[in-house]
Amino acid sequence: MKNRTGEQKNITREIPMVYNRLMKNNEKKYTTIQMNKGSDGAGGLDKDGGRAAAQFAKMTETPIPRLIFGLGIPTIISMLVTSLYNMADTYFVGRLGTSASGATGIVFGLMAVLQAFGFMFGHGAGSIIARRLGARDIEGASRFSSTGFALSVGTAVIIAACGLLFMDPLMRAMGSTETILPYARVYAFYILLAAPFMMSSFVMNNVLRYEGKAALSMIGLCTGALLNIAGDPFLMFTCHMGIAGAGLSTALSQLVSFGILISMFVTRRTQTRLSPRYITRSGADVWEIVTTGFPSLSRQGLSSISTMILNLQAGVYGDAAVSAMSIVGRVSFFIFAVGLGIGQGYQPVAGFNYGARKYSRLRQGFIFTFGFSEVFMGLLAVIVGVMASATVGRFISDPAVIAIGTAALQYQCAAMFFQPAAVTTNMLFQSIGISGKATFLSILRSGLFFIPLVVILPGIWGIFGVQVAQPLADVMTFVVSVPFAVAFFRKLPADEA
Repeated sequence: MKNRTGEQKNITREIPMVYNRLMKNNEKKYTTIQMNKGSDGAGGLDKDGGRAAAQFAKMTETPIPRLIFGLGIPTIISMLVTSLYNMADTYFVGRLGTSASGATGIVFGLMAVLQAFGFMFGHGAGSIIARRLGARDIEGASRFSSTGFALSVGTAVIIAACGLLFMDPLMRAMGSTETILPYARVYAFYILLAAPFMMSSFVMNNVLRYEGKAALSMIGLCTGALLNIAGDPFLMFTCHMGIAGAGLSTALSQLVSFGILISMFVTRRTQTRLSPRYITRSGADVWEIVTTGFPSLSRQGLSSISTMILNLQAGVYGDAAVSAMSIVGRVSFFIFAVGLGIGQGYQPVAGFNYGARKYSRLRQGFIFTFGFSEVFMGLLAVIVGVMASATVGRFISDPAVIAIGTAALQYQCAAMFFQPAAVTTNMLFQSIGISGKATFLSILRSGLFFIPLVVILPGIWGIFGVQVAQPLADVMTFVVSVPFAVAFFRKLPADEA
């Protein structure tokens, strides 16, 4: 009994102060009227309250495998379709030549910056929303969804304005060579114009997922991605717009996705609301969103920085090396999307059940997510690794690009087996609000390990150092991450009634 009490004290130290305050305010039992209270604060057995009660029961009582599959499969589909769009974009632009193909890798770094801030506000608000809904505080959840949305739009406008004013220096900083720059400049112009729609869509997508409505977010993302895949060849070749067509197609698809996603909130298919009156005036709420979402900013931001450094290091070996590593990155992300998708299905489950103090479901969800991702990603990695040369060759016919890309893709496929444990551990800590550990783990793969490796190894091994830097970083991230998960679950207390 003494040991168990000590364990409970230890795990309590892990819970953020905001969560303690939240739970103190919700210690009393909710009556039927409170559970069916409308999201606008009006009492009565309205349909909004009934949906909220049903959603709470779904998230805290549905068997874990079925629940995570139900939330994860739509997310996996969204990720795979988005990844297919990225590869289709690379394929069509690659038909314009090696330098144009390299431009997709340069602009991908810019898109990663937008994604980094979008995910920070989206995951930050979403994690809090899941815990608030787990504690049955719908109005508080709406405050964070509206504030996260407003922050994303404001930040995107600033980034777009700065990017358009300083386009050439930005592209060079992203790793563009002088031959790639003309293509990268045109492509990035349209991406920056679409930045507010793109970044706010990331927020709405994550809010929907954390509410447990992944199917709704899938509709918006998949529609936009499929439209983009169809728009690329039409605008690039039929309309003779070249790489400008690829950029315009991306911008238009982001606008369509935005319209579909925001309609989910306008038509009240969600528990939370997007409304100016819910935007917080409290700096503490903004700080909570930022600190909770900071692991995503660290992870995605470092991904952008690492892409820039990778482009610069690969650029030493010519446009062929930049193009090859860009293709490898797109293909690798296609495989990674499976693990990321099922992991994102786990996130709302973790947040809801941690908020409801159903800790055994937190553990079950972690084990299931890790196991499924390991098996499925491993299978895809083996298939792609065996067909690496043919896979790279589908994007471009340049023999130099195929030679560099084939080896790099095989090394990356071998490292895929080490990714699921690290990704699931990072998502666990972020979803339950332990942002310090989540932030530390998020900077390992693309930052603390990859950046020194990609800077140092090419000086020793040449192009081989560029090819193996990311796989080695994946293995090192796995070694560091696993002990964090083991220690956390050892301290996890029993469920509370």
